[in-house]
Parts: sequence; C-alpha cells; structure tokens
Amino acid sequence: MAEVWLRSYEAALPGVVRPHTDDAVRAWFRTVVVPERETWVADAGGEIAGMMVLHGAREPDQLHLAPERRGQGLGDHFVALAKERRPGGPALWTFQVNRPAQRFHRRHGFRERFRTDGPDNEEREPDVRYAWLPEGRSTGSGGVS
Repeated sequence: MAEVWLRSYEAALPGVVRPHTDDAVRAWFRTVVVPERETWVADAGGEIAGMMVLHGAREPDQLHLAPERRGQGLGDHFVALAKERRPGGPALWTFQVNRPAQRFHRRHGFRERFRTDGPDNEEREPDVRYAWLPEGRSTGSGGVS
C-alpha cells in the first residue's frame, strides 16, 4: 500500500513537497494505517493496483491508484465503496493543484464546500474540501454548490 501511495503521489503531485521520507511513509502505513484504519485494496494479479483508507465517520483518508492503473474504473469502485461504507456522506480533501482529482470527485457527485490556503495540512499546500451527500440531504447554509 505504501508503495502505491508513494508512486501515486509522485505521479499526481510532482510539484508538491512531501513532508516525510519514503521510509517514514512506509512506517506510517505499517504502524498506523493497516492496524488502525479501515483499508481496502484492489488486487491485480497479486499486485496492489490501488488502495483506499477510511478513517472516522466521513473520511476517505486516502484513495490512490498505481499510475498505470488510472482510467480503468478502480477509482469508481472505491468511491462507490466509500459511499456505501459512509452512508451519511463521505467528505474529503484534495490539493488545489490536483485538478484531475477535483474533476474525478465532481464526476462522482462530490461538491466543493470550501478552500483553504493549506494551514492545516503538513504540506502547507492550498486545498479543497469536498463532500457528497445522499439524495434528499442538504448541508444547509455555506459551501459552494
């Protein structure tokens, strides 16, 4: 999972500086992600082609695909699973520079709620908050529709 994360990050965010070394990312997956969070992987002939980590009541904490596996429907399956596992409506963050991820989330019915200049993420990178709500639910006031 960590290897997919590292390769995906490099491919999708080449201009974003990672605050942790490769070894630190691997250790985080080994000691925190796998034992403490709900993790899902897409298997392709014994290789991990993609992964999703769910954390908390609403968060798809991580959704990454091996770069060569993009555009094959794996992300669609992961989003459907996130909606099923978080029926109250999953919400997530993505960096503002990651326009392909923003298009992907909008295509799946996620709506932009707000943007920040990145003070709360380790990369200090401007980001966007997206949320998906089931039919008939409303966020009330605020946010961008």
